[in-house]
Amino acid sequence: MADKKLSVTKRILRDQRILLAIVIVLIVVVVSALKPNFISVGNIITIFQQISVLGILTMAMSMLLISGGVDLSVGNIMVLSAVTMAFALDRGIPAVAAVFVGLVVGTLCGLLNGFIIAKSKCIPLVITLGTSKAFYGLALTISDGRIMNFGGVFNGLKYKLFDLFPVMLLVLVAMTLIAFFMMNYTKFGRRIVALGGNEKNAFLSGINVTGHKMAIYAISGFFCAVASIIFVARIDSITANAGTNYETNALAAAIIGGVTFDGGKGTISGAFLGCLLMGVISNAMNILGVDTNVQTIVTGVIIVGAVVLSNINNLRKK
Repeated sequence: MADKKLSVTKRILRDQRILLAIVIVLIVVVVSALKPNFISVGNIITIFQQISVLGILTMAMSMLLISGGVDLSVGNIMVLSAVTMAFALDRGIPAVAAVFVGLVVGTLCGLLNGFIIAKSKCIPLVITLGTSKAFYGLALTISDGRIMNFGGVFNGLKYKLFDLFPVMLLVLVAMTLIAFFMMNYTKFGRRIVALGGNEKNAFLSGINVTGHKMAIYAISGFFCAVASIIFVARIDSITANAGTNYETNALAAAIIGGVTFDGGKGTISGAFLGCLLMGVISNAMNILGVDTNVQTIVTGVIIVGAVVLSNINNLRKK
């Protein structure tokens, strides 16, 4: 019975990924018919650049959702990591050391989330909502509310291989592959899926629930810190409120891709397609000259639709 249920789940997730791919292709075809430059190589590269930060955060959010958790602080962890790097650079610390500090800060923020959630057994949604405010406050304090510049330290990530592919895209691909490999081909990943599927059964199977929760949140924090490097490479500056809406967009992308709030379900590949769909839609609206206010409305509708779709799929599985 369990094998049959698992088979149904895998089939639904596969069908959802196929549907996402079809929707993306249809949008590309329709918009290209209206604006031929939409299908140009340059614009395709632009789309992937635009989702580079969101894509990495979506990988972090997806792993947490699969583990049975969630993190509403990913945007502010990203910003706090970036602000810390800028603070270190301002004080003459070498770039490599500053990056290391930023990665450590992001990882520790994630670890703190995991520790509080695992030990208190409180709802992750509420805990990370609180820590998000705390991380935002820390970023405000460190930056003193001002724009912090990086002086082109990360311009190397804009370098285009073969005059076409920015290095930052390779970082996005690398982080996606790391998440995919870890969740699908490692013992740790299988245990995270088991933890999300049924925490009690995972405990009875000998899995260190507390340790694995802390570990997956720490890994998520590390992914947020990597995203911060890509973020500042694109605009060469950071402000304390730069992470606004990233958590909801990452959550929406993951859910569109078939990852659910139930835990133990979803795929990294599906989450990436969900992120790509959001990027394609956003770029298409820009190309078509859609008003920014309307774009905000469309984004909200996508988020609501993603939650409804997730719930419908859950009902189908039952």
